[in-house]
Order: sequence, then C-alpha cells, then structure tokens
Amino acid sequence: MEFTRRGALAVGAGVAATLMLPVRGAMAAADDMIAEFTGGASVGDSGITLTTPEIAENGNTVPIEVDAPGAVSILVLASGNPTPDVATFNFGPLAGAQRASTRIRLAGTQDVVAVAKMADGSFVQARNTVKVTIGGCGG
Repeated sequence: MEFTRRGALAVGAGVAATLMLPVRGAMAAADDMIAEFTGGASVGDSGITLTTPEIAENGNTVPIEVDAPGAVSILVLASGNPTPDVATFNFGPLAGAQRASTRIRLAGTQDVVAVAKMADGSFVQARNTVKVTIGGCGG
C-alpha cells in the first residue's frame, strides 16, 4: 500500500472529524442537563458570580468559585468534558452563604457554566471560558 499526501490528508481529516464528535455530544449533553435542572424555565444572567482563571496551565486542577446569594442549589458544568456534570451544591436555610469553591478537571479549552436555582424559583446562569494549555481528562 502506498501513501500519498492526499491519502494522508484524508486520513487526518477523518481522524479530526472523529475526535470532534464527542465534543459536540458533550456540549449537547450540557444543554440537556441545564434544561433538566431548570425544568425548561427561562434563565437570567444576573445574581450569580462565577470566578475562573482565564488561562489554566494544567487542566487537572482548575480552581473555580461560584457565589449566588439567595440560591437554594447551584449546578456546575464543564461543557467540553466527556462527562459535563461537575458538581451540584445544595444550600439549606441555615447556610451562612451560598458560595462554593473547588478544583475541577478540564479536558481542554471550554466553557464552565454555573446555574443557580434561587429561593423564589427563578434561575440564573454564568458562563466563563477557560483556556487550558495541558488537558486534564486524558489529554
């Protein structure tokens, strides 16, 4: 079998297309998880603060913090990970603050999304893009 440049380019394009399929599926999965969490309700964009680094040198430990005063529950998603759901934080009536911080793994450059269910039943969302130089989920 003889490889030509065209053949090598075709194989490379096929591999690249195959690698992109799970990413699109994960993004759709993240949107489905948001719809499930909100029950299809409309989502606002004020009242929640998501703090992430702009650039993460190592995707294995990316620090995040989410703050939503008056929230009952906060869902955190990494839209480009093979498994997008990262964490769900629930707050009881005796919680001193509706804030959480943790470190997460990111497979590559992607959006980190936080959706909060407020005490009045409304939903708010924040989204930040984190650029990852070394992937953390097998990359």
